[in-house]
Amino acid sequence: MLDEHKTDLVQTFMDAWNRQDVEKVAGCYAEDLAYIDPNTRGEIATQQALRRYLTKLFSLWKMHWSVRDIHVFKDIDGAGARWHATFQVAAGGKVVETDGMDFILFEGDKIKRNEVYFDRTALAALLIK
Repeated sequence: MLDEHKTDLVQTFMDAWNRQDVEKVAGCYAEDLAYIDPNTRGEIATQQALRRYLTKLFSLWKMHWSVRDIHVFKDIDGAGARWHATFQVAAGGKVVETDGMDFILFEGDKIKRNEVYFDRTALAALLIK
């Protein structure tokens, strides 16, 4: 896969997350996948499980990611994407910002593995009343 194509796949994936559309996001992933973020309490391994997770996540949070840069891996089919994000509870109110990164492995044009890294303690300010 060409570097430009991988970069386009990552951008398409991030755009789907910004729309918070469960089907568009799930469609970026392979049927059997590995998805892990600081909130999953382990690995999500199927598109169906990912859909359940996203439905709950998107109902609770307004989120937006801005890609800082994408680093395509040389010897494996994947990339790392550094990003800046904003988070707000779905009901509105205060917005917090944080930085993080995704480790992404592809299988064809789909994401096979996605590990998300960020300091989720930034979200605590949104949960304290």
